[in-house]
Amino acid sequence: MLKESIKMSWQNIINNKMRSFLTVLGVLIGVASVIALISIVQAVTTNITGQVMDMGANKVSVQLSGTPLKQGLTMGDINELETIENLKGVSPSVVGKTSIVYDGNVMEEVSVQGKNDVHFANTQDLVKSGRSINAIDVESGNRVCLVGQDIVKELFPSESPIDKKIIINGITYTVIGILQESSNLLAGSSNSEVIIPYTTAMSLLSTGYVSTIDFYIEDESLSESTTSNIESVLLSAFNYDENGYTITNMQNILDTVNEMTATMSLLLAGIAAISLIVGGIGIMNMMLVIVTERTTEIGLRKALGAKPSAIQIQFVLEALFLSLFGGIMGLLFGTTISFVGCLLIGVEFTLVSYAIPLAIGFAAAIGLVFGYAPAKRASKLNPIDALRSV
Repeated sequence: MLKESIKMSWQNIINNKMRSFLTVLGVLIGVASVIALISIVQAVTTNITGQVMDMGANKVSVQLSGTPLKQGLTMGDINELETIENLKGVSPSVVGKTSIVYDGNVMEEVSVQGKNDVHFANTQDLVKSGRSINAIDVESGNRVCLVGQDIVKELFPSESPIDKKIIINGITYTVIGILQESSNLLAGSSNSEVIIPYTTAMSLLSTGYVSTIDFYIEDESLSESTTSNIESVLLSAFNYDENGYTITNMQNILDTVNEMTATMSLLLAGIAAISLIVGGIGIMNMMLVIVTERTTEIGLRKALGAKPSAIQIQFVLEALFLSLFGGIMGLLFGTTISFVGCLLIGVEFTLVSYAIPLAIGFAAAIGLVFGYAPAKRASKLNPIDALRSV
């Protein structure tokens, strides 16, 4: 009996191709929307999370705004901070803008970053070619630098800048490396930067203070206590004035990003699910029309001994087939849209693991829920009343 019901349901769908397609269109759009939105949001989330991880989930950054009595941290303060337990590295930064010159060509307002060897050791894929700044460069105040891609294109269009001499703010520096081309949305671009040892930068930019300092934590489980110890030293350095600095814990940022994207995913999936409900209503409406059209058929089957449960199963199966077909097509369209969308926004496409069962499950649920009422109505038709239209 079930096999016969399946055969009849499928035959009715095949015999009305256009109507069947229009019926499943709502489910198709709904499933495609859910899959596309979830997949794209997941891809963007993975990209942002990866960027935060590249910046260092185990990193605590301190921005030093200073106070009227003290503009920033001195070398003595940095030495004291380096004694804090559970730190695998401390990276001070000095930032400024100046001009650079090579072979008579001048670039104005170039960002100069003073860094140390710890920064390069704890940040992946910074150097494209050449070498990074090492501890000897920092301790000796060597006049060496790394240049970004925009500077290479501007000043060295047809030659390698490695070992070339450039003039930064009137002082000659040797280029020891080229920075990787940057497209990092969170950390900013390094394409127009020159990086030199921070000890040299303090002299070049005529400052005795560092403007930013990064702390790399050894054991992330002790992140809070380590951050508290850092803050204690900073409070002492700035005479217990909390306005002199701002602490940013990258792990907290990562947790916040994950919470925000999870909420966004649920919100977008909920909005897309509305179109699934609309598609289900479309299926129910069409099934009610089909029941009305096939009143005579239902009456004849009942007069010949068909049970109400058999008729109900047939119409439920027909609604289920329609919704499942819409779900499968929606899955294909949604995956295609996700792939194209990820290409356009420049993130790596990954099909969410639960996308397929989600699409099929939603579609099946829509078919069963919205197909039940018309099927129930068909099964309750009085055969005498149904045959009056013959």
